[in-house]
Amino acid sequence: MGGAIIVTGASRGIGAATAKLAAANGYSICINYNSHPDDALAVQAAIELAGGKAMVFKADMASEQEIVAMFKACDEQLGQLAGLVNNAGFLGGESRVDAFSPADMQRLWDVNVVACFTCAREAILRMSTGRGGKGGAIVNVSSMAADSGGMANRVHYATTKGAINTFTRGLAKQVGKEGIRVNAVMPGAIDTHFNDAFDNEGRNKRFVPNIPLGRVGDGDDVARAIVWLLTEPSSYVSGECLRVNGGMF
Repeated sequence: MGGAIIVTGASRGIGAATAKLAAANGYSICINYNSHPDDALAVQAAIELAGGKAMVFKADMASEQEIVAMFKACDEQLGQLAGLVNNAGFLGGESRVDAFSPADMQRLWDVNVVACFTCAREAILRMSTGRGGKGGAIVNVSSMAADSGGMANRVHYATTKGAINTFTRGLAKQVGKEGIRVNAVMPGAIDTHFNDAFDNEGRNKRFVPNIPLGRVGDGDDVARAIVWLLTEPSSYVSGECLRVNGGMF
């Protein structure tokens, strides 16, 4: 193993768990955050305490300029890029389609879709063997909502995740011969802060009766799948959208 990996939205939840596990597998980690600096610094401290190497970089995923600056800082501080985890996401509130506002949709689309394209562009420029890179892997964090259409008032969010699945499959075809594998994970009900503002029953626990494995997942469950997709054991896997959902469909 080795090289640098950028994990967007890595201050908490799935991103934080992925950053720590990837570091334990020998990667240097760029911990991206936008709103929770103390949490990001805590992830860095945990990685360094375990003997790993990490940096922290604040970048709003809706800003191309800030994304480009993050990749340049990673080049300077961590060296050769080996992987990208497009994890940062935005729920976009709750709304029926007949109350839809294009203005409200813009940031959702910018963070959940456009940022993945921008980050992938910067990663390809560094990892493509056709551009002097050593190859690498991109893992996009999608959602089971991409298949189900999401909850009744979150169709807008589910739509962005459907786009990510399409992006994953298409990009895998585009860059596979340049040494870059592209996959996605599709988490089901996961215990993170992501739904806090809208989940009065507590961290997706209302779904437990419908989950065959009998529990809500956690960040580590998803991180293990992501790191597997980043590493050599998955070297013949590309263009896949892997469900991590406890058997819930």
